[in-house]
Amino acid sequence: MNFEEKTLCSECVYDGKIMTVCRDDVQIATGQKSFREVVHHSGGVVVAAITNNNTILTVKQFRYPLKKTIIELPAGKLEKGENPDIAAARELEEETGYKANNWKSLGFIYTSPGYSDEKLYLYLATDLEFVGEHPDDGEVLKVYEFPIDEFIQQVKSGEISDAKTVCAIMRAFYD
Repeated sequence: MNFEEKTLCSECVYDGKIMTVCRDDVQIATGQKSFREVVHHSGGVVVAAITNNNTILTVKQFRYPLKKTIIELPAGKLEKGENPDIAAARELEEETGYKANNWKSLGFIYTSPGYSDEKLYLYLATDLEFVGEHPDDGEVLKVYEFPIDEFIQQVKSGEISDAKTVCAIMRAFYD
């Protein structure tokens, strides 16, 4: 069965700093016409960083769309054309102050393929050394360390519910 949809026309309705939103008229596989609203995003990186004391580094920050503060793994946006490996190292250092000597790719995820092309690259970072954090301007966060089993329990219980964090933890510890 053919599932593909054909783009008939596309109109950019918003072009912002971190995303572009388009409204596309499409023809679906049945021949009917419909539309899709698509968020285009350059993607990002997520880092599950394990310290030499066998704890996991997290950041706590206010997330405006949710109107609340949450705990999540260090993460950040890719600049256009940026290598995800380089971005992961940059984000880990900016947000936590640590550099990692060992990196393992955990693959990638599509965050919300029903309306966005955002792709997040997941990493496991180990053999860490502290060099001092330096968050981006306008980024207010606090670094916390959790014993790995305690953090995984918080993910399982739903206390930690950030999707990128849950996915990275699943890939890091349940592959």
